[in-house]
Amino acid sequence: MPAISDVARLAGVSKATASRALSGRGHVAEQTRKRVVQAASEIGYIASPDAASLVTGRTKNIGVVIPFVNRWFFGTVLDGIERTLLSAGYDLTLYNLPIAGPDRSRVFDFFLARKRVDAVIVIGVDLSAGEIGGLERREKPVVCIGGSGEVTARLSIDDHDVGVLAASHLLHLGHTRIAHLAGIGAMSAPRSVPGLRAAGFLEATDAAGLPLRSEDDPAGAPGAIVVEAAMSMPGGFEAGLQLLGHPAHRPTAVFAASDEMAFGLIRAAERLGLSVPRDLSVIGVDGHEHAGLFDLTTIAQSPSDQGRLAVEVALRMLGGDAQADPLPDSGAPMPTRLVVRGSTSRPAAG
Repeated sequence: MPAISDVARLAGVSKATASRALSGRGHVAEQTRKRVVQAASEIGYIASPDAASLVTGRTKNIGVVIPFVNRWFFGTVLDGIERTLLSAGYDLTLYNLPIAGPDRSRVFDFFLARKRVDAVIVIGVDLSAGEIGGLERREKPVVCIGGSGEVTARLSIDDHDVGVLAASHLLHLGHTRIAHLAGIGAMSAPRSVPGLRAAGFLEATDAAGLPLRSEDDPAGAPGAIVVEAAMSMPGGFEAGLQLLGHPAHRPTAVFAASDEMAFGLIRAAERLGLSVPRDLSVIGVDGHEHAGLFDLTTIAQSPSDQGRLAVEVALRMLGGDAQADPLPDSGAPMPTRLVVRGSTSRPAAG
């Protein structure tokens, strides 16, 4: 098996220089680095990560905590993280986090303690004070994407403003019976992503004079309705069948908390013989890659960019820049934009 001394001999440099060139730590002239890399490639030398970690205290491994791997937003964030880590020479250890229970506790109390990682990226998780304390005791940088909890670095869109924008779009079109398909726990966890989106929706509808109503309120009365469901296509479909099943109480427009919920809702409307947007306007959130196929109006974000930036922030913090501002240039939320398609229109006359 080739050794670092073989690389150094072939490149005509010292072992220390060869090590610096291959690890990226310490100054090496660019031409020298290229010569060392070429020599290592020629003889098939691969640096030992275990040996490097003994010297540097780094594992070149980032732990990623994620609640779902089979939903588009989370999978796209993960893709952005993985691509950026690979280009930086880092590995990834993935923890698929349960919503609650002993398995969730083991991720924070056991697995993150046992596995050697340089930093932790948490995607879309509402962290408790105890979980945050456990991460801080590891003395590793923690970067969160979305979710809630008091951590140093967090990347997120302004979910409250997303709710305001979605409701305002439907109100501007003239809708007065508007429902919000919110994520589960939206009304009981106001600082969560579903909670913030629901709060923004209700703020906008209240400002427009639409009271919060239940599904059993008088038929045809103006107002806003909030229905909680899983933020998935099946969740949107099942909630949509219930929400749209009674003609007298049916809203004319729905804001779904995710595009996948909106896809399920559109399918439920079709099942009930309703036409989108003639009978029902629908707006979602995310900018899903299939939103165009559904002709869905959506508030688009860029989860892949969020994943990339989370890695950049984590690596910057590993370099000693542990500032609270999680963005490279400012503390502003991640950008979003309203993409209007054919799923929203003015309500039908009468």
